[in-house]
Amino acid sequence: MNLSDIVAAHEGLLRSGSPGVEIRGLTADSRAVEPGFLFAALPGVAVDGARFIDQALSAGAAAVLTHEDYHQAGGFQGDVPATVALLVAPDPRFVLAEMAARFYYPQPSHQFAVTGTNGKTSVASFVRQIWQHVGIGGASLGTVGVVSPLGETKLSHTTPEPVTLHHLLQDLAVGGVDHVIVEASSHGLAQRRLDGMQFEAAAFTNITRDHLDYHKTFDAYFAEKQRLFTDLLAPSGAVVVDADAPGADEVIALCQTLQIPLMTIGKKGRFLRVQSIERDGFGQTIRLSAEGQERRLHLPLVGDFQVSNALVAAAMVAAGGVPLAEVLSGVETLKGAVGRLERVGDHAGAPIFVDYAHTPDALGRAIEALLPYKTGRLIVVFGCGGDRDQGKRALMGALAVKHADHVIVTDDNPRGEEAAAIRAQILQAASGADEIGDRAEAIAFAVSQLRLGDVLLVAGKGHETGQIVGDKVLPFSDHLAVQEALAGL
Repeated sequence: MNLSDIVAAHEGLLRSGSPGVEIRGLTADSRAVEPGFLFAALPGVAVDGARFIDQALSAGAAAVLTHEDYHQAGGFQGDVPATVALLVAPDPRFVLAEMAARFYYPQPSHQFAVTGTNGKTSVASFVRQIWQHVGIGGASLGTVGVVSPLGETKLSHTTPEPVTLHHLLQDLAVGGVDHVIVEASSHGLAQRRLDGMQFEAAAFTNITRDHLDYHKTFDAYFAEKQRLFTDLLAPSGAVVVDADAPGADEVIALCQTLQIPLMTIGKKGRFLRVQSIERDGFGQTIRLSAEGQERRLHLPLVGDFQVSNALVAAAMVAAGGVPLAEVLSGVETLKGAVGRLERVGDHAGAPIFVDYAHTPDALGRAIEALLPYKTGRLIVVFGCGGDRDQGKRALMGALAVKHADHVIVTDDNPRGEEAAAIRAQILQAASGADEIGDRAEAIAFAVSQLRLGDVLLVAGKGHETGQIVGDKVLPFSDHLAVQEALAGL
């Protein structure tokens, strides 16, 4: 494809070389450059991609996209040959995202997104399931990977970097998938990974403390979330909000100021107003007001937060033009996303759940959802990840011992930190909790303690199939650890 076709509105960024050069591929990884590729030398948190322009040129790059300070110390010290197109942008991440969208054409024409601290994966899964129920073969893309009628693909990030993202979107479109919902993480929004997309509907689930190791302040974290609505929504797009959730008032006010169409759900919702929720075994009966009528739904999932996720998903699908009656029929068929308060076994009449909860709010929601099911004890096994917001650790420890009957603090993904030090920070606020560092041993011990009336929650890793220790990813699954513990009894 010709560079001028990819650059489009950004042709003014060309500092040297010809806009007519042929581009065979895009990459921000100098090791992946092949002859004819455009190399995006992006500023990074730890390393400046401009350092690798030499390597990209040696590999045959036909064009280089970089930032305005690429010549500074630690960057590129040479000269780009006249035969190579050089583009210099104030925000090269944004430009790369838009270029990737043009290069990897076609794309699904119906694009949706969901953001928030918790619930993104469930909402994305539920939207895809409701689409399937009404005869639309859509795809979800996020933490658990890409799931579509074409199969499943694992991802290394909740929101992939733009070259990978748009290549995946092209594959979906070519395969006949015309509807896609993506999880918009705060990292993905901050790093402009989604800026080549335009969403006909975008959803907000909630906002609570998370990722302050990256964003530094809660306000900065929340501001990146709101970019989904201010910058990436199509001109006629709608926003779906759980009106009862933390942060909802701010998002609603933002949309009203910008005159963005709103669809709110929840007890304070106007599009889908929840009148009551009644527990029905491991499901729930929801009475709600919709389109001026009272409706009753059976949601085959545990927890008030799953009611929120399901109704956000329902409103998203309705925003895409599907009749509400068909949408709500699909809600009654939903299955939980993998590792999201998922019942994975039983012992001595006690159910065992695995959940991805790795923030104070998510852990609290999971515990709150399971408390009604215990007549004995609620046992919680959890840890905290290394190289992440350390302030969450004491908060989660205090919350767990306050609401659970027995808490076992274990390792999560210690990454580059000392695992024992992470556990110690949790235990400072978790008086009475047990400490078992080895996660498999902790899970096995918890399972062995179960008796009739108990409930076990294993929290933190959810769907993950590896444990990050140092720079290695060791095979590990909470699901398998539970099954092995049960088999050993």
